[in-house]
Amino acid sequence: MSDTMVSLQRKIGGAGDLQSVVRTMKALAASSIGQYEQSVSALADYARTVELGLHVCFRANPPMALMGGQKTLTPVGAIGAVVFGSDQGLVGQFNEVVADYAVKTLAALPGRHRIWAVGERVQARLADADLELLGFFPVPNSVKAITPLVGQILLESETRRSRGEIAELHLFYNRPTSRTVYSPVNQRLLPLDERWRSEVATLSWPTENLPEVIGSTTATVSALIHEYLFVSLFRACAESLASENASRLAAMQRAEKNIDELLENLNRHFHQLRQSGIDEELFDVLSGFEALAKKPMASEGDVMRS
Repeated sequence: MSDTMVSLQRKIGGAGDLQSVVRTMKALAASSIGQYEQSVSALADYARTVELGLHVCFRANPPMALMGGQKTLTPVGAIGAVVFGSDQGLVGQFNEVVADYAVKTLAALPGRHRIWAVGERVQARLADADLELLGFFPVPNSVKAITPLVGQILLESETRRSRGEIAELHLFYNRPTSRTVYSPVNQRLLPLDERWRSEVATLSWPTENLPEVIGSTTATVSALIHEYLFVSLFRACAESLASENASRLAAMQRAEKNIDELLENLNRHFHQLRQSGIDEELFDVLSGFEALAKKPMASEGDVMRS
């Protein structure tokens, strides 16, 4: 009985320690979601500024006159893709969801597929799907670390495109839909399609004072498109990180609930065993008392008969 109670006490202590770890990770995930969501919100204003700048360029000159070279370019290289996942575990089905979505989407696109993986976990998942991996990037651990990653991806992809190794560039990542829910999305970055150009060209200027481009319009468009690509990659990474922490938060909430139920069962079992032990000891004491109380009475009877 004592060994069983000692074992239960050990299990209760271990579950309590695990509960503290889960609560700490839950708090960290919740705080991380906030900083990444704030970065996406702050980025929206800059993205709007870039689009308005492109609108000015496209308003002065038709989009196809400025970017006709891209339209006439016939894609001959492979389809490149950047898939954002995680380096760490305890994120539920986060990596499986985005990896399976990327595999399914790319399978519907003709041609050769070449992948950059952001995160060790998603890299392993993509490798299991027999996709050609061009490289690996570690997942940023803060908002400040996103910018260097985006720069590396832009440099690598531009180098591959200049060599003719890839003709398109797609992004695959999880986008938050609520505090703990996300869904996989796909965005084609390059080449820029006619639909996007037309939408930018038809934007309305927020004031009545219409600006003009000073200097070379083509150079300005090139610089603004570079910023557009930067914004798109930064947003994709930040939203993926927010989704990762949302998935971790949901996983920690489930783990916390399971641990609470486990502790409740262990404590109830422990108290039952403890009460059972107390009852047995009381029964032994009462049995002993009754036995001792009966012996004197039997002796007095024997004396009277004699």
